[in-house]
Amino acid sequence: MATYNLDVTKEHCPMTFVKTKIELNKLQKGDILNVKVTAGEPLENVPQSAAEQGFNVLSVKETAVSGIYNIEIEK
Repeated sequence: MATYNLDVTKEHCPMTFVKTKIELNKLQKGDILNVKVTAGEPLENVPQSAAEQGFNVLSVKETAVSGIYNIEIEK
């Protein structure tokens, strides 16, 4: 199992999940992707869309930077 990071804080929906899904598709089963997103639509849509696509959303936590969140997703 490996852990990877993706920062989509500069992206807007729907590109936040499009880029997340592209990265998730590169991973092996059991790998973890930590996705950094902003509050609002990305924070709502990325975990919801990942779960709908069959990925396991492990956690959603605010980072030390206000308004930036980390979503931990397992393939």
